[in-house]
Amino acid sequence: MRAHDSPTLITSVQRAFRLMEAVSAHENGAPAKQLARETELPLATAYHLLRTLVHDGYLRKLDDGGFVLGDRLQTLHATSRAQVLLNRVRPTLAALRDELAGAAYLTFYEDGEIRVAEIVDGPRAPRADLWVGFEDAGHATALGKSVLRELDDGSRRDYLSRHHLADLTPRTVTSLTELLRRLDSAPLAPAVTDVEEYSLGTVCVAVPVYSGDTLGALGVSVPAERLSRLPEIGARLMPAASRVTRSLSLTI
Repeated sequence: MRAHDSPTLITSVQRAFRLMEAVSAHENGAPAKQLARETELPLATAYHLLRTLVHDGYLRKLDDGGFVLGDRLQTLHATSRAQVLLNRVRPTLAALRDELAGAAYLTFYEDGEIRVAEIVDGPRAPRADLWVGFEDAGHATALGKSVLRELDDGSRRDYLSRHHLADLTPRTVTSLTELLRRLDSAPLAPAVTDVEEYSLGTVCVAVPVYSGDTLGALGVSVPAERLSRLPEIGARLMPAASRVTRSLSLTI
């Protein structure tokens, strides 16, 4: 790119933002000529930028020729909101990591899958070796089992019908009947444990959290030699989970 090209590119970006601002002021859409007039842009320039913004999903062209905001902006807004929410709870996860000397995890059940939202670890609290994605290991992780335990029977069976109970370690429960029995009779409930079921040498405990109506789990993993401390860690997680739920449920 030649140096003198930069101002032209910057100007194009500025004009595109001006057009999107103008579009946002018209709930039912506005035609190109009106938008060009409001942004003081040449009509040809406005047409070119509007077509580009429509192509990239930032705007949508209506059947009557008007332009409205596109779905991609809604996606960006949702992503931004998720980042704000995570920023609220990272200090709690960091405090758990430091106090319990274990990596802290936050997962959510979204679109029928168990997904990791955040991991806070450090040199003295390394994360578990995530050699299998959490989406395929809900039956073997404390975080996944915490979510499965809280789901209603129909949602739980739907998830398990779509995910093979893979044998990840010699300790992994691969019998559906046995897994359901353990979920319903967890001795530390509502805390749920993973005793080297996902990764040999690592144990984990998790408890449920919510972000509005979205179910999730908060957990901590530690080396297997600290197995006896899981009840203590589970008890410590409960008040932290309450704080996380409150933080995630506050209006942005």
